[in-house]
Amino acid sequence: MEEKSPEVQWFPGHMQKTRRLIAENLRLVDVVVELRDARLPYSSANPLLRELLGEKPGVIALNKSDLADPAITKRWLAYYRGQGQPACAIDSMTGRGLRSLLARAEELARARTERLVKKGGRPRAARFMVVGIPNVGKSSLINRLAGKAKTRVEDRPGVTRDKQWIRVGEKMELLDTPGILWPKFDDPEAGRKLAFIGSINDEVYDSEAMAAAFLAWMRARYPDRLQERYKLTADSRAMTAADLLAAIGAKRGCLLKGGRIDTLKVCRLLMTDLRAGKLGQVSFDEPPDDEQTEKD
Repeated sequence: MEEKSPEVQWFPGHMQKTRRLIAENLRLVDVVVELRDARLPYSSANPLLRELLGEKPGVIALNKSDLADPAITKRWLAYYRGQGQPACAIDSMTGRGLRSLLARAEELARARTERLVKKGGRPRAARFMVVGIPNVGKSSLINRLAGKAKTRVEDRPGVTRDKQWIRVGEKMELLDTPGILWPKFDDPEAGRKLAFIGSINDEVYDSEAMAAAFLAWMRARYPDRLQERYKLTADSRAMTAADLLAAIGAKRGCLLKGGRIDTLKVCRLLMTDLRAGKLGQVSFDEPPDDEQTEKD
């Protein structure tokens, strides 16, 4: 099982419509807030967005920062500063970091709004577009900014469908758009990481192969977490992925008739625990150590 290399290919038809929607409405906004998952700032960046946005000012918001490794998030923010890219870490559920996000976005929008007034236009609120791949918390962010639930929030990829304008205070207007995802994964590792956090529907990949990849990754970078969470013995670190799944299943009572391990249930348990933060604060992407810019 460890030799499998699970790959993910997923591009529902509505994603093409979303791409056109964003391109058509970019002219209506002053600034773009690109929401990424703080646990994987590189893998959750959509290469299509850079192409669509062009020179449009933007700020990167690393959401779900409460679930990410804080030391690595700090390194990412330093990396973006070095690239001259406005960025901040936020938690849309608690509101942490949103004041900083709004201040940066308003600052970036000011040049355009002031230019409009100089040309004889009326003063107006700064206009924003919030974009990002599915399940990075976009609807939760907009709900928090609006002060009440104006969009449907559900922890399932692709639930937000139609665009809508949302007023945020007296100085801002946000244009909501559905989350989008690139049409293919040139980097299979990025696809696997997105599956880990739930940005890909669980039904489209091999659960056991993905669980094996996840276990290998956790043991390489956070070796104590699995042992602590599932009360495993020290020799579990030397187990194969199949044996480790079985050990976790036995500890948690994930059994079929006859006492066999329900591996599918164990796989679901692992992903549920990860996404709920029960395996601690983890990050899947680390920033480059050199001066190279982020790859497209």
